[in-house]
Amino acid sequence: MSVAAIPDPATLPYRRNVGAALFNSHGQVLIARRADMGGATDSWQLPQGGIDAGEDPRAAVLREVAEELGTTSAVIIGEHPDWLSYDLPAHLIGIALRGRYRGQTQRWFALRFTGTDADIDLGQPPDAEFDAWRWAELASLPDIAVSFRRPIYTILARSFARFATPTPSL
Repeated sequence: MSVAAIPDPATLPYRRNVGAALFNSHGQVLIARRADMGGATDSWQLPQGGIDAGEDPRAAVLREVAEELGTTSAVIIGEHPDWLSYDLPAHLIGIALRGRYRGQTQRWFALRFTGTDADIDLGQPPDAEFDAWRWAELASLPDIAVSFRRPIYTILARSFARFATPTPSL
Protein backbone atom coordinates (compact mmCIF):
# COMPACT_ATOMS: atom_id res chain seq x y z
CA MET A 1 0.00 0.00 0.00
CA SER A 2 1.45 3.38 -0.98
CA VAL A 3 1.29 6.44 1.21
CA ALA A 4 0.10 9.61 -0.49
CA ALA A 5 2.76 12.28 -0.61
CA ILE A 6 2.07 15.42 1.39
CA PRO A 7 2.07 18.35 -1.04
CA ASP A 8 4.52 21.21 -0.67
CA PRO A 9 2.40 24.09 0.74
CA ALA A 10 4.23 26.59 -1.47
CA THR A 11 2.76 24.85 -4.53
CA LEU A 12 -0.83 25.11 -3.27
CA PRO A 13 -3.11 28.14 -3.74
CA TYR A 14 -5.18 29.93 -1.11
CA ARG A 15 -8.91 29.29 -1.09
CA ARG A 16 -11.00 32.47 -1.51
CA ASN A 17 -13.34 32.79 1.41
CA VAL A 18 -15.65 35.20 3.25
CA GLY A 19 -16.13 35.58 6.98
CA ALA A 20 -18.96 37.03 9.05
CA ALA A 21 -18.80 38.86 12.36
CA LEU A 22 -22.52 38.84 13.20
CA PHE A 23 -23.32 41.39 15.93
CA ASN A 24 -26.42 41.37 18.10
CA SER A 25 -28.08 44.48 19.57
CA HIS A 26 -25.88 44.16 22.69
CA GLY A 27 -22.70 44.48 20.61
CA GLN A 28 -21.75 40.82 21.02
CA VAL A 29 -20.61 38.63 18.14
CA LEU A 30 -21.90 35.16 17.29
CA ILE A 31 -19.35 32.36 17.55
CA ALA A 32 -20.04 28.75 16.66
CA ARG A 33 -18.35 25.49 17.63
CA ARG A 34 -17.22 23.23 14.80
CA ALA A 35 -19.09 19.94 14.83
CA ASP A 36 -16.09 17.98 13.53
CA MET A 37 -13.79 18.87 16.44
CA GLY A 38 -15.37 16.78 19.19
CA GLY A 39 -16.15 19.76 21.42
CA ALA A 40 -12.52 20.97 21.62
CA THR A 41 -12.25 24.22 23.57
CA ASP A 42 -10.47 25.99 20.69
CA SER A 43 -12.99 24.94 18.05
CA TRP A 44 -15.08 28.11 18.32
CA GLN A 45 -14.99 30.39 15.31
CA LEU A 46 -16.84 33.02 13.33
CA PRO A 47 -18.95 31.73 10.43
CA GLN A 48 -17.04 31.61 7.15
CA GLY A 49 -17.11 29.84 3.83
CA GLY A 50 -15.93 29.68 0.27
CA ILE A 51 -16.75 32.10 -2.50
CA ASP A 52 -18.32 30.40 -5.51
CA ALA A 53 -16.89 31.07 -8.99
CA GLY A 54 -18.07 34.49 -10.16
CA GLU A 55 -19.81 35.24 -6.83
CA ASP A 56 -19.58 38.69 -5.28
CA PRO A 57 -18.10 38.51 -1.74
CA ARG A 58 -21.02 40.52 -0.28
CA ALA A 59 -23.50 38.02 -1.71
CA ALA A 60 -21.28 35.14 -0.56
CA VAL A 61 -21.23 36.27 3.09
CA LEU A 62 -25.03 36.54 3.21
CA ARG A 63 -25.32 33.09 1.59
CA GLU A 64 -22.86 31.59 4.08
CA VAL A 65 -24.74 33.07 7.06
CA ALA A 66 -27.96 31.56 5.69
CA GLU A 67 -26.33 28.17 5.05
CA GLU A 68 -24.33 27.85 8.28
CA LEU A 69 -26.60 29.66 10.74
CA GLY A 70 -29.96 29.08 9.08
CA THR A 71 -30.91 32.74 9.14
CA THR A 72 -31.42 35.56 6.66
CA SER A 73 -31.90 38.06 9.50
CA ALA A 74 -28.64 39.89 8.87
CA VAL A 75 -27.53 43.05 7.08
CA ILE A 76 -23.99 44.07 6.17
CA ILE A 77 -22.83 47.07 8.23
CA GLY A 78 -19.10 47.06 7.53
CA GLU A 79 -16.20 45.41 5.76
CA HIS A 80 -12.53 44.98 6.61
CA PRO A 81 -10.65 46.84 3.83
CA ASP A 82 -8.07 44.14 3.09
CA TRP A 83 -8.04 40.46 2.25
CA LEU A 84 -6.61 38.53 5.21
CA SER A 85 -4.82 35.22 4.70
CA TYR A 86 -3.76 32.37 6.92
CA ASP A 87 -1.74 29.22 6.32
CA LEU A 88 -2.85 25.86 7.61
CA PRO A 89 -0.52 24.21 10.11
CA ALA A 90 1.76 21.57 8.59
CA HIS A 91 -0.22 18.64 10.00
CA LEU A 92 -3.36 19.80 8.11
CA ILE A 93 -1.72 20.32 4.70
CA GLY A 94 -3.15 17.79 2.28
CA ILE A 95 -6.03 17.04 4.67
CA ALA A 96 -8.05 20.16 5.53
CA LEU A 97 -9.84 22.13 2.80
CA ARG A 98 -10.09 18.90 0.80
CA GLY A 99 -6.29 18.84 0.58
CA ARG A 100 -6.26 21.35 -2.27
CA TYR A 101 -5.20 24.56 -0.50
CA ARG A 102 -2.41 25.88 1.73
CA GLY A 103 -4.86 28.08 3.63
CA GLN A 104 -7.45 30.72 2.96
CA THR A 105 -7.54 34.33 1.88
CA GLN A 106 -10.59 35.95 3.36
CA ARG A 107 -12.79 39.01 2.97
CA TRP A 108 -14.40 39.82 6.33
CA PHE A 109 -17.71 41.55 6.90
CA ALA A 110 -19.47 42.94 9.96
CA LEU A 111 -23.19 42.19 9.96
CA ARG A 112 -26.02 43.28 12.25
CA PHE A 113 -28.32 40.47 13.37
CA THR A 114 -31.91 41.68 12.96
CA GLY A 115 -33.69 38.61 14.27
CA THR A 116 -34.08 36.79 17.58
CA ASP A 117 -32.04 33.91 18.93
CA ALA A 118 -34.83 31.58 17.78
CA ASP A 119 -33.94 32.52 14.18
CA ILE A 120 -30.57 30.73 14.46
CA ASP A 121 -30.76 27.14 13.18
CA LEU A 122 -27.49 25.22 12.82
CA GLY A 123 -29.17 22.32 11.03
CA GLN A 124 -28.94 18.65 11.81
CA PRO A 125 -26.01 16.23 11.72
CA PRO A 126 -24.34 14.99 9.63
CA ASP A 127 -24.65 18.10 7.44
CA ALA A 128 -24.36 20.74 10.18
CA GLU A 129 -20.97 22.43 10.26
CA PHE A 130 -21.52 23.64 13.83
CA ASP A 131 -22.97 21.89 16.87
CA ALA A 132 -23.34 24.88 19.22
CA TRP A 133 -23.34 28.68 19.14
CA ARG A 134 -23.26 31.56 21.60
CA TRP A 135 -22.81 35.31 21.82
CA ALA A 136 -19.34 36.50 22.88
CA GLU A 137 -17.44 39.71 23.35
CA LEU A 138 -15.53 40.68 20.21
CA ALA A 139 -12.33 41.27 22.18
CA SER A 140 -12.38 37.63 23.33
CA LEU A 141 -12.05 36.21 19.79
CA PRO A 142 -8.26 35.76 19.77
CA ASP A 143 -8.43 33.87 23.07
CA ILE A 144 -11.03 31.33 21.91
CA ALA A 145 -9.76 30.70 18.39
CA VAL A 146 -7.61 27.88 17.12
CA SER A 147 -4.00 29.11 17.01
CA PHE A 148 -3.65 29.56 13.23
CA ARG A 149 -6.71 31.87 13.16
CA ARG A 150 -5.65 34.07 16.10
CA PRO A 151 -3.75 36.68 14.05
CA ILE A 152 -6.81 37.30 11.86
CA TYR A 153 -9.16 37.45 14.85
CA THR A 154 -6.82 39.94 16.53
CA ILE A 155 -7.04 42.18 13.45
CA LEU A 156 -10.84 41.82 13.34
CA ALA A 157 -11.19 42.64 17.04
CA ARG A 158 -9.56 46.01 16.29
CA SER A 159 -11.15 46.60 12.88
CA PHE A 160 -14.71 45.83 13.97
CA ALA A 161 -14.55 47.31 17.50
CA ARG A 162 -16.86 50.15 16.44
CA PHE A 163 -19.65 47.61 15.86
CA ALA A 164 -19.22 45.96 19.29
CA THR A 165 -21.49 48.44 21.04
CA PRO A 166 -25.16 48.16 21.95
CA THR A 167 -27.63 49.53 19.44
CA PRO A 168 -30.89 51.18 20.44
CA SER A 169 -34.07 49.16 20.00
CA LEU A 170 -36.18 50.11 17.01
